Amino acid sequence: MTTPKFIVGQKVEYRPDAGDMPGLRGTYTITRVLPGDDRDRTYRARGAQDGQERVLREKQLTPVADALFG
Repeated sequence: MTTPKFIVGQKVEYRPDAGDMPGLRGTYTITRVLPGDDRDRTYRARGAQDGQERVLREKQLTPVADALFG
């Protein structure tokens, strides 16, 4: 098992795939690293826009300007 790419508290940009809900695109804060296989790791993250928590796939996330805990 490899190390997760993101850590709790890290801000990420979610870019949904075609077919996913485009309205969910935006900045999220990682709240939990979920167990799973290394090919499709998932995270719980809270949206900056609506405060809702969602499960997001690692391949759809990019770090936000190395921003942590803020």
